[in-house]
Amino acid sequence: MSWSLYFALSFAMFMEFAIWGAWAPVLAARLLGPLKMSGKQTGWIYATLPLACIISPLVAGQLADKYVNTETILAVAHLIGGVLLFLVARQTKFKNLFVLMFLFSLCYAATLPLVNGLMFSHLARNNLDAGVHSPKIFIWAPVAWALVGYFLTGWRWKFKTGEQGRDCLYLAAILAVIMGIGCFFIPDTPPAKAGVAPIAEAMSMLREPNFLIFIVISIVVAGLMQFYFLGTAQFMQDMGIPSKNVPASMAIAQAVQAIATFVALGFLTSRIGYKWTLIVGAACWLFMYVVYVNGKPRWLIVVSQSLHGLAYVFFIIAGQMLANELASEATVSSMQALIFAAQSGLGLFLGTQFAGIVMDKFRKEEKFQWHQIFMAPGAVALVCILVFMILFKG
Repeated sequence: MSWSLYFALSFAMFMEFAIWGAWAPVLAARLLGPLKMSGKQTGWIYATLPLACIISPLVAGQLADKYVNTETILAVAHLIGGVLLFLVARQTKFKNLFVLMFLFSLCYAATLPLVNGLMFSHLARNNLDAGVHSPKIFIWAPVAWALVGYFLTGWRWKFKTGEQGRDCLYLAAILAVIMGIGCFFIPDTPPAKAGVAPIAEAMSMLREPNFLIFIVISIVVAGLMQFYFLGTAQFMQDMGIPSKNVPASMAIAQAVQAIATFVALGFLTSRIGYKWTLIVGAACWLFMYVVYVNGKPRWLIVVSQSLHGLAYVFFIIAGQMLANELASEATVSSMQALIFAAQSGLGLFLGTQFAGIVMDKFRKEEKFQWHQIFMAPGAVALVCILVFMILFKG
């Protein structure tokens, strides 16, 4: 792979996840804290991206595979999204915040599968093995998430902006504008212009029992991440970890994710196959929630963030690689859109609702009963692992 191509694809992957990483881990602390929103309201704010992921990726994948250059869609969507995030940061009322966050999410969700589609398309056109080269590009996603978390922590130490928490939204907005401008300099990625509807061809895979099992389990397991995103920041603070240290503590997950993506992802998928790689990933989330249920010591809670990083690599990213293996040349973006719609769309939306309900049920006198809350995702993860182990044929 040429250095110019590697830089372009790495830039797109880095910026894509820097935007998400700037707000997703810590926005819940602003909603539950200064804005005094309920767990259900917080869940609906976080549900905007999953809802958008049910719609936008499928539309964007179809456009990228048949009508419009991928880099053009990325540029326009991110520039509009950046403006919307600036407006989101100024909102304090649930209704206004929800509407603007949903509009932003519609733009951002369209770009998620396209960054993967961009990468896989250029690797294929240059006759490069995706299993070998994609981890070298995927690594920039967790690196971006970790670096933006450490940057936000440093910013809060210096300027004392952590109490209100809107700084994460301003940071994400700036990054979105940079990404939008940068996409105009990415190499041309024209559509394949297949004769059939690419998304219809991708969805026809659901007739295969094995693929259907994979999609269903992906929806459920990915949904459990919302307990991590909605609960971890506040959980850490309730366990005695200062709010200014929370972004850096959670960024451990992305540091470990980066190492695992580069060192272990390709090795694991080639040696033990996708089935057992996915099982390892789901098991990491199970073990993390076991630590959360115990609730102490604080150092173990911080260290357990690494399990989230490992789970994301071996379940989410490995699942995206499996989807690419099953895609034809004409359906690369559409197949990525399908897996994003399942994991980041329907899965995260249902997970958001489930997490919001559980958090409200076990909230007494404005205090969360974290032991009971985290037992729910732990139990569901265990069931999913057993079902997948028995029914998925590899």
